[in-house]
Amino acid sequence: MTIQLSKRVAQVKPSATIAMSMKAAELRAKGRDIISLSMGEPDFDTPEHIRAAAIEAINEGQTRYTAVDGIPALKQAIIDKLARDNNLAYEASQILVSNGAKQAIYNLLQATIDPGNEVIVPAPYWVSYPDMVRLADGQPVILKTTPDSNYLISPTQLAASITDQTRMLMLNSPSNPTGQAYSLQQLAELGEVLLEHPRILICSDDIYEHIWWADEPFASIAEVVPALKDRLVVINGVSKGYAMTGWRIGYAAGPAAVIKEMRKVQGQSTSNPCSISQAAAVAALAGDQSCVAEMCVAFRERHDWLQPALDALPGVSCSPGKGAFYLFADFSGAIRTLGLDDDLGLAEHLLEHAGVASVPGTAFGAPGHLRLSFACGLDTLKAAVERIEKALDPQA
Repeated sequence: MTIQLSKRVAQVKPSATIAMSMKAAELRAKGRDIISLSMGEPDFDTPEHIRAAAIEAINEGQTRYTAVDGIPALKQAIIDKLARDNNLAYEASQILVSNGAKQAIYNLLQATIDPGNEVIVPAPYWVSYPDMVRLADGQPVILKTTPDSNYLISPTQLAASITDQTRMLMLNSPSNPTGQAYSLQQLAELGEVLLEHPRILICSDDIYEHIWWADEPFASIAEVVPALKDRLVVINGVSKGYAMTGWRIGYAAGPAAVIKEMRKVQGQSTSNPCSISQAAAVAALAGDQSCVAEMCVAFRERHDWLQPALDALPGVSCSPGKGAFYLFADFSGAIRTLGLDDDLGLAEHLLEHAGVASVPGTAFGAPGHLRLSFACGLDTLKAAVERIEKALDPQA
């Protein structure tokens, strides 16, 4: 019997980051010595006070269903966090807690995008953005950027991409995969364009907010252009900044009418996030924040070593980032020198000949590049660069 699958799902590709991580794990299971720089996951343990809150919640019997949109204590902790860190005021009806920031974005697209609607996605982009747009029957409009612009879109570029079908702009700063971030002035300039198009929603993916070392403080676009707040949906979570990837807690803050429909989507798909994880997230957001700063110091130390090391490799160009735990390096010269077809071939070459897993830039809409995660120790990074350098030698 032939099973007919939907045309919708046929448009969607598996996540490249997950696929490469799985391949690295498979090779390790076969006894290969593999260094993985592919996965966006902090190597730190979840801080002790957060783990303790989860244990306490279990012992107190907080193991039943919660409200679809999250427990009141967590929604209040999110409201307090947004006021404290971002100068943004929200009420409980404007908050939705989800099973990770990814689900929050998915809910948003399902709740707001109709067939034919366009969603502007700057490239390089997080691998899931275009496919999540397609799953909502929307059309991703990819805005390509270059190293000369630090992989950031310009106001002119944004304005030229807007059509009658434009429904949303995806904005991720600091960026996965590039680690680049918009300055306050750049956010203001983009905001001026968006003010001229009041039908356009803005999805501000701020998941890497706390992993930040730019000269200016982090700011969401609604802080810089307050008039945009009524059509902005902030996406954030505890996975990256608090080393809580497996706990699966993300959240959205936005207009109550949009959040209501997102809650409806979630209610018919997964219902509430894990009750124990929600209790832990309360401790993360409302508790001692020194752990966040400590992890950020370590990430910056790794960035400051890895970026010049990559930039010094033959046929490689790598600019410094401003946050997140990735570097996005242009390997075009190395690809030509090795006689390979593209960045996919290079990633395979490095995995096979160097035992180093990376993610091809093609998956992020930027061929010729590799994304390298520095969410691992300095000794591991030094070993990885030494292996990569040897594998880039065409005589080796």
